[in-house]
Amino acid sequence: MALTLPTAAEFPVLARDGLVYLDSAATSQTVLPAIEAMDDYYRTYRATIHRGVYPIAAEATDAYEAARVRVAAFTNAAPAGTVFTRNVTEAINLVAYAWGRANVERDDLVVTTRMEHHSNVVPWQLLGSRLAYVELTADGLLDLDSLDALLARRPKLVCVAHVSNVLGTINPIAEIAARVHAAGALLLVDGAQAVPHLPVDVAALGADFYAWTGHKAYGPTGIGVLHGRRELLEAMPPFLGGGHMISRVDDLQSTWAEPPARFEAGTMPIAEAIGLGAAIDWLGAIGMDAVREHGRDVTAYALERLAGVDGVQLHGTRDPALRGSLVSFEVAGVHPHDVAEILGRRGVCVRAGHHCAQPLMRWLGCTASTRASFAIHSTREEVDRLVEGLATVKEVFA
Repeated sequence: MALTLPTAAEFPVLARDGLVYLDSAATSQTVLPAIEAMDDYYRTYRATIHRGVYPIAAEATDAYEAARVRVAAFTNAAPAGTVFTRNVTEAINLVAYAWGRANVERDDLVVTTRMEHHSNVVPWQLLGSRLAYVELTADGLLDLDSLDALLARRPKLVCVAHVSNVLGTINPIAEIAARVHAAGALLLVDGAQAVPHLPVDVAALGADFYAWTGHKAYGPTGIGVLHGRRELLEAMPPFLGGGHMISRVDDLQSTWAEPPARFEAGTMPIAEAIGLGAAIDWLGAIGMDAVREHGRDVTAYALERLAGVDGVQLHGTRDPALRGSLVSFEVAGVHPHDVAEILGRRGVCVRAGHHCAQPLMRWLGCTASTRASFAIHSTREEVDRLVEGLATVKEVFA
């Protein structure tokens, strides 16, 4: 399915002259309908939710809950199992604290992978249980034999990224879920790099918890999503206390609201939830199959062009069918921060650093890399701008 590229007018920041934005894996640009939806809330029915009975409070509540329904439908998840958080990091921490503290003992095993973002490592370290890592193959794919060996040790939970934010690897989540469940464990998936770029069907994938974030999906910052199996959420104690998450408060104890309200304490990011709803409506109207095909085309072209640049070392598989919409690389003899700074002078915005994935950096044998990540508005011409900028980098450091 051919994709009609959105115009710069749909992404206000892209109207800046000469800007090539290749950092969507960190934060995507916010699409205009999301901005307009939030502006409409602030201008016409600004009120808190779930409390007031006056008309604009009811309107705000309806808009917030309607956003939940649309966000759940976008990934074929249940609204009753869809919790709004601040971001994917908070969503994973919610599971670590609310489910983990109730179900994981110090001698129990939690399994994560060598390619995870720190957000899917540090919460499990803080939980205090034993932690083990699924290793990678030489080309940056998940080693499923390593997974099976760890599953034989009967872990309580397995945590895995749907798409690596450094290697771009797309992991076979449905197959992993089947193996994990056969071993009697639960599966948590970090979908931050997947939901904006791939068709995602949470029910079909079989994950017990699936987390993603709005600011990488053309929506605003400050809004994340946790999809959880209803029976698991119902058995979990709250993560934060106060406000809307209670059923009754007595002097010495309280009882909790049903999920998802149980995990949404205090005044939630109302405008941001409404904005995310508008963003995924916009994405859904384009069609995620078309979004995926466009991302694969631009990524394949970037792999081809970058492979032809002397001194550039690419990380991860060269097969674009197994990759998300990003490419991470090193330029021989040049620190990634210098690469990014020189490219930035030419209007090309890329990310440099360890990408919050230091265990993976050590596996790669480096401390940092440069990452170009693509979006629905990215073009082959912008990849050419990146490659032209690398020529300047090499000239500076010749």
